[in-house]
Order: sequence, then structure tokens, then C-alpha cells
Amino acid sequence: MNVGTKLVLALTVLPAPAVAQTFLEQFSYEGIRLSGISAEVGAVWSDRLTTEVTPALRFDMGYFAPHVRVGFGASYFKGMFTQDQIVTFEQRILDIIDDPANDATVAVGTITWTNINVDFDLQYVFTPGGVVQPYAGVGLVLIIRNGDGAAINGTFVEDALDTFTAGLAASIGLEVRLTRSLSVLAETRGLLSSELRSVSVRGGLKYVFSRGGP
Repeated sequence: MNVGTKLVLALTVLPAPAVAQTFLEQFSYEGIRLSGISAEVGAVWSDRLTTEVTPALRFDMGYFAPHVRVGFGASYFKGMFTQDQIVTFEQRILDIIDDPANDATVAVGTITWTNINVDFDLQYVFTPGGVVQPYAGVGLVLIIRNGDGAAINGTFVEDALDTFTAGLAASIGLEVRLTRSLSVLAETRGLLSSELRSVSVRGGLKYVFSRGGP
């Protein structure tokens, strides 16, 4: 008997309140605890900044439902605005300059953007407790950004780049248990925010405090 048939029979036999109660009983805060810490490093690509190294620290907070794991994390990267972005900025400045001789030049130099991301994730683990644990997740990201550059320091441009915002993340990854207390992992994560879109690929080591299964 397949899973769909079992579900139909359960819904038929049980009254609606019992079905709802049975479903809700799957969710519990009893499994929420610090179950592991991982240190990761990789690269991040974005639509406005140069490709950079990104370290991250993540905390596995256990399961609150079958297959559903809670995680917190933080990551960092500092990238320079790409040459295309800088040229466009310089051209916008030239467009508003009164230049009858048409010989004005603008060179803003390097402008960097530091990003600190704090993540809250829900991950669906396909084989919780297994040696190989593939997963997929969605999450909310709080982002602190700081702009810096000789041409913009102390100006409204720097103020505009110094922001605190939020974004949405999606991830797919794989965790492989080496020993009872140590795992290796790899993850690809996409981030969408109002000012920057990025994709990162990271790998790392995870120290496991407990099995952390549901």
C-alpha cells in the first residue's frame, strides 16, 4: 500500500478534528536544541560586486517536525563594485556636469560594499539521521551593509550604501557523516534582496553534539 493510499484511509477513518490533531502532533519544540556547529568557506557571485571569498558559521538547532530542521548562521563578504557599475556611475556624474569644452573626466576609483548576513533557515532533510543527508531549505536573511571608497566617504552616496535590510534565501546541500561527531558538508545558497542578488557555494566541517534526528 503506497503512502497516498494510507493517507486517504487515515483521512476517511479519522474525524476532521482527530486528523488535525494528529498532524499538529508532528510539530514539537522538544527537539529544538543546539545539535551542531559548522565552519564553512566558499565563494560568492553577485550581480553588482566582484567574486569574493565568503566564510560562514552555522548552528544546527535540531528538528521541530519530521525531516524539518532549524538553523541559524552568519556569513561575511566584502566585494568591489564591478567595472561596469563604476563606469555607469562615472557617466551619470558626467551627464550632469556643465562642460562646454566637453573635456571633463571623472574617476571615482574603487568602491567596496561589505555584507554581513544573519540567516534563519528551515531545512527539509530527506534522510535525517543517515550517513548521507541531502537537504533543501528556505530562509529569512537580515543584512547589514557598509559602503566605502575615497570618492564617497562622508557623502550621501556612502549613506545610501550603508543599509540594514532583509532578504529571502533558498539552499540545497549535502551533509556526510564521517564519525559520530564530525561531518563534512557542501551547500549552494541563493539570496534575493532589494539591492543585491547573489549565489554562494560553500563547504566545511560540522561538529555534531547529538544525532539531532526527529
